[in-house]
Amino acid sequence: MKMEKIHINQVKDHIGKQVTITGFAQVFRDQKNIKFLLIRDISGVIQVVITKDKEDAFKNSAGLSLESVVEIAGLAKEEKQAPGGFEIAGESITILSLSNPELPIPVVEKGQQEETDQSIRLDWRWIDLRKEKNTLVFKVWTVMEQGFREYWVNNNYIEIHSPKLIATASESGSEVFEVKYFERKAYLAQSPQFYKQMAMAGGFEKVFEVGPVFRAEPSFTSRHATEFTGYDAEISYIESHHDVMAEEEKAIAYALQKVKDAYDEEILKVFGREVVVPAVPFPKISMKETKEILAGMGIKGDKDGDISPEEERKICEYVKEKHGHEFVFITEYPISARPFYHMRDEKNPKITKSFDLLWNGLEVTTGAQREHRYDVLVAQAKEKKMDIEHIQFYLDFFKYGCPPHGGYGMGPNRMIMQLLGLDNVRDAMFVYRGVNRLTP
Repeated sequence: MKMEKIHINQVKDHIGKQVTITGFAQVFRDQKNIKFLLIRDISGVIQVVITKDKEDAFKNSAGLSLESVVEIAGLAKEEKQAPGGFEIAGESITILSLSNPELPIPVVEKGQQEETDQSIRLDWRWIDLRKEKNTLVFKVWTVMEQGFREYWVNNNYIEIHSPKLIATASESGSEVFEVKYFERKAYLAQSPQFYKQMAMAGGFEKVFEVGPVFRAEPSFTSRHATEFTGYDAEISYIESHHDVMAEEEKAIAYALQKVKDAYDEEILKVFGREVVVPAVPFPKISMKETKEILAGMGIKGDKDGDISPEEERKICEYVKEKHGHEFVFITEYPISARPFYHMRDEKNPKITKSFDLLWNGLEVTTGAQREHRYDVLVAQAKEKKMDIEHIQFYLDFFKYGCPPHGGYGMGPNRMIMQLLGLDNVRDAMFVYRGVNRLTP
C-alpha cells in the first residue's frame, strides 16, 4: 500500500515511521557506498540518505541531476548532524521529472558568489522563484492580502471588480495602453477610480477592489512597472480626507499584524528585517510643512507642490527620528499636482484634500476626498483642460445624487518591497512587466 505523501516540515512528526515526500533535488553528494540528497519542497529542505543495500534507490539516484523532481519513500529519523535535525533513510526513489543538467541560473548560490544579474534571473523567473527568499515573498503577500481583505470585509466593505477595458483614457488621459476592440479603440484602465466612485453613486457606501492596473509610463526605475496589482478602497459619508486616512492606517496595521503573527521569525531569518506593526494614528505633515522641513535639512527638490524620491526618503528619515514611525501621510497637495476630481479645501482653494502615504522612504498610496458635486466637478475638469465629452459618462455618475466620499489606491508590490527590504519592485512581482519585457 502506497504511503500518503507529507510535506518536509511534517517529517519531524513521523519519527520512526515510513514516509513519502516529493520535491526538487537541491544538492547531491555521492560517496560511493552512500549518497546524500537535499530535497526541497514548499515547506523546507531535508536530507535523504541512500545506502548501497537499498539497490533500487541507489541505482535510480545514479542519473539524478540538480533540480530534478523526485518522490522518495523511507524511514523518518532524528539526526542532529543533518540540516534541521531530521533526515530520511531512503528506500525508494522515483524520478518524476529529470532536469536538464545545465541550469541557466543557480537555485543555490554558493559561498560568497554574487547573485545572478536581475535581468537574467527575470528571463528564467520560474527557476528563480524556487529560491527560499523568493517563495517567502509570495507566502507573505498571501497573508498580507488576506489581512486587508479581512479588515475590509469585517468592516462592511463590498468587493467589486471593475472593467479593465474602457472606452476612453481614464483620469489624466495620458500614459494608457491603446488596444483594438473589434472595430473601435479601447484602453486598458490605469485604475478603478471612476468605477469606485460609480459604486458610491450606486449607494454601496464602502467598496474595495484587488485587481490589475496598467500604466504606460516609459519608466525604468526600481519602483515602476507597466502592469501591477492594485488595492483600492472608497468610502461614503466622510467629512474630509482625514476620515479616509484613518481607515487606511487601521487596515494597514491589521494586515501587518497578520504578517507578523505568521512570518515574523522567518522574515527576520531570511531578510534580516523585523515586522513592525505601526501605531495608529500615523504622523501627518502638510506639503507646505514638508517643504519647510526639507529646506531646513538643506534639501531642495525640483518639483513644486510634489516631492522627489530623494525628498521622500529624507522626510521619512525625519519622521522616523522625530516620531519613531515608519509611515507618514503627506497631505494638502496643490491643485497643480492632483487630478481634477480631488476636492479642494474650502479655506484655501489652491490646495486639495488629498494625501500620499510614504513608508520607509517610498510612496505606497495616493488618496483624497473626491469632488461629488456635479457643477463643481465639471468646472474643475474644464479648468484642467479635460475633454468633457470623453468623460461625460463619468460626470453622469454625479447628476442624480452622490454621497460625499473619498478613497485611496495602494500598491501591494511596493508594500512588500518595503516590508521585506527589497531593492527593486521587480523582485516583489510574480512576473514583471516593463517597457522592454513581455516574457516570460
